[in-house]
Amino acid sequence: MAKVVCVLYDDPVDGYPTTYARGGLPKLKRYPGGQTLPAPKAIDFQPGALLGSVSGELGLRKFVESNGHSLVVTSDKDGPDSVFERELLDAEIVISQPFWPAYLTAERIAKANRLKLAITAGIGSDHVDLQAAMDRNVTVAEVTYCNSISVSEHVVMMILSLVRNYIPSYQWVVKGGWNIADCVARSYDVEGMEIGTVGAGRIGSAVLRRLKPFDVKLHYTDRHRLPEAVEKELGVTFHKTAAEMVPICDVVTINAPLHPETENLFDDKMIARMKLGAYLVNTARGKICNRDAVARALETGQLAGYAGDVWFPQPPPRDHPWRSMPHHGMTPHISGSSLSAQARYAAGTREILECWFEGKPIREEYLIVAGGKLAGAGAHAYTAGDATRGSEEAKSFKT
Repeated sequence: MAKVVCVLYDDPVDGYPTTYARGGLPKLKRYPGGQTLPAPKAIDFQPGALLGSVSGELGLRKFVESNGHSLVVTSDKDGPDSVFERELLDAEIVISQPFWPAYLTAERIAKANRLKLAITAGIGSDHVDLQAAMDRNVTVAEVTYCNSISVSEHVVMMILSLVRNYIPSYQWVVKGGWNIADCVARSYDVEGMEIGTVGAGRIGSAVLRRLKPFDVKLHYTDRHRLPEAVEKELGVTFHKTAAEMVPICDVVTINAPLHPETENLFDDKMIARMKLGAYLVNTARGKICNRDAVARALETGQLAGYAGDVWFPQPPPRDHPWRSMPHHGMTPHISGSSLSAQARYAAGTREILECWFEGKPIREEYLIVAGGKLAGAGAHAYTAGDATRGSEEAKSFKT
C-alpha cells in the first residue's frame, strides 16, 4: 500500500461551491503543436468543478483508495508542526500545486525515507530541490502543457491592464467616482510598442502569438532558439540574452522556468537596463525578480508598472512589499489554476498515478527527474540545483 500525500490550497471562504457560473468546458483534443491532452483510463470528477482546493482533492480519492492505497489531503504545509511535515515521513508519493507549493527541500527529502515520486499538479517543479531528488533517486513529474495557454492568456490580460491603467480606473468606479483625468493620466495604447519575452517555450510562444494581432514589435530571448520559420511567421526578433533585449522593450514578460541561471535575473542592474517607464510582467516564478529591486523601481519610476502572478515564498508574508508597492497588478498565483486548467492537470495527475501503480512508463514529456538525472521536459528546461532556499519564510503567513 502506498501513502499519497496531496497538498492543496484552502476552499473558498464561503465554502466549497455547489453551483458554478458556467455549465461546462469547451472540449479540446490536442494542445497547439499536437501533444495530446492527459488521457487517464477514467476520471471521477466533473470537468469545470473546483478540483484544486482541499475539498476537490483533484478528484483522486476514489481512485487511490479503490486501488488499496491511502490518501491524505491537507493545506497545512509550512513549518515543523504542519500536517505535511508529519505525513511526509512515511509518504511514497507527494502531490503539490505550484500555486500552494509543498516545498520539498533537501532536508524534507532526507527525512522522507519512503518517498519515491513527487508530482506537480500543474507545471513548474522548482518547489522541489531537484538536485536532492536526483541524489535520492526520487522521480519528479509534472503535467506538461496542461495550463500553458491559461498562463499565456493571463499574461496578455496583465499587459493590457498595466498599459491601459485598468485597475485604478475600475477602482474609481467602485468608489463612486467618474474621474476620467485620474484614469487616463497613466493610460497608453499597446499598439506600436516593443514587447519582449524572456523565454519562448510553450507559454512564451503562446504569448507572442496572442500579442501579434495588436500590431506590436515582438522580441524574445531563450537558450533554445525558435525555428526560422516560426520567427518569420511571428515577425519576432531573437536576442542572445535578456540584458541585450530589455533596453529595446517597452514591455518585458517573463516566461522562463526558475533554476540557478534565472534566479534573481531581474535585479537592480537588469532593471536599470530597461527603458525608463517600461512595464514588467512576471507569471513565471517570483524568485526570477529581486523582490526589493522591483519595489524600488516602481517607487522611482524606472518601472511604470509591475504585474505578477508569482511570489516567493508562496503564500507570501502579509508584509511582502509587492502587496503595497505603487502601480502594481499583482494576483495570487492563479494564472494556471482556472477551472479549465484544473480539469487538465487533475486528469494528468491521475494519468501519472495510473502509470506508477501499474509499473508502466510515465510519459516522457511529463518527466522532470528520473533515474537520478534530469529527464524529459526537465532536461530541456532546467539545470541541476535548488530553488527552495528561503521557503521557510512562508510559515509566517497565516490565512
